[in-house]
Amino acid sequence: MGFKKKIRFIHKWLGLTSGLIVFIVSITGCIYCFHDEIKDLTREWRTVPVEAKPYIAPSVLQKKVSEMFPDIVQSMVIYAGDARPAFVYGSVGEDGYLIYFNPYSGEFMHKENLEQEFFHIVEHIHLYLLLPPEIGKHIVGVATIIFVFLLITGIIQWWPKKRKQIKDRLQVKWSAKWRRVNYDWHNVSGFYISLVALVIAATGLTFTYEWMGDAMYYGGNLGRDFPEERAEPVIDTTLTGKDHHAVIDHAFSQTLKLAPKQGMYFLWDRGPTVPIIAGAYPDALEYDHQSNLYFHPATGALVKQQMYDDKSAGMKLKEMNYGLHTGQYFGLTGKIIAFTASLIAAALPVTGFIIWWGRRNKKSKTKKAVT
Repeated sequence: MGFKKKIRFIHKWLGLTSGLIVFIVSITGCIYCFHDEIKDLTREWRTVPVEAKPYIAPSVLQKKVSEMFPDIVQSMVIYAGDARPAFVYGSVGEDGYLIYFNPYSGEFMHKENLEQEFFHIVEHIHLYLLLPPEIGKHIVGVATIIFVFLLITGIIQWWPKKRKQIKDRLQVKWSAKWRRVNYDWHNVSGFYISLVALVIAATGLTFTYEWMGDAMYYGGNLGRDFPEERAEPVIDTTLTGKDHHAVIDHAFSQTLKLAPKQGMYFLWDRGPTVPIIAGAYPDALEYDHQSNLYFHPATGALVKQQMYDDKSAGMKLKEMNYGLHTGQYFGLTGKIIAFTASLIAAALPVTGFIIWWGRRNKKSKTKKAVT
């Protein structure tokens, strides 16, 4: 068996074993790609009039949630921009909730159960196939690794022996019979999206495997490590101080001073033994270029400052992961490219199956004709 025949054999069986999962993950990625834009068009409580006022203190929002929904365990307060509501993230058991408020007046706007929210369900299908996360993420992860091999083996098969054949390999013969059109479309579309699809697949693996995130970090730093950058500060748990609501407010006011005029902020309260993490992003609902501040949970004292400009190239690359995976990092153009590549990727298992099925039936008919 020649080299290309071996590659074709590997490509065929990898595709057949992973095709359904690749299709589901790719099509849900398409649906999720423009979730913010779709939600803005269909949910009026996603925006608020901009006012020349400071944001209301996070403790006020926390107290309102405690009074209105005492069963919700709170963990994070997010200010999503001047023209957007602030919201508190919390949970009841395994169900997550977002409680939205006007960021200037504190007026209650909406309560959202994430387990019933369409795009959250789509995201969980994309990440876990709606299976328990510890099981689903590995199935998706393995299928994604197989998809990377499919892209590589597909390019090897596509690659012509002679340079003058490249032009023919880059176009679909639309005038041919439908099976030939399907064959050409599978090869040509797979080649055109291969680079973007590889980026999407590689960044997607970071949601399953920590080693992929580490690879981005070390790759961006050319193999160097900065342990102090990745280490979380250890706090003195014997200290006592202000009322906890006052601590949250102090952490937020310090964040506003150290990272002013940012598009989005969050405060993550993780309990009395670990620092409160505050984050600041330049643009609302865009999760890159972030600065992080760590505060003592009892006193509100700043214990670590990690501004974006001070981060290593590897840390910046690692934190770009979501933006690269969704195309968000490159704005609307990037999202359109990611959407198109994901849609074509979803079609590849379908067109590939049709090729396999056609060859299988052709062989069966040939055998019957011989006998």
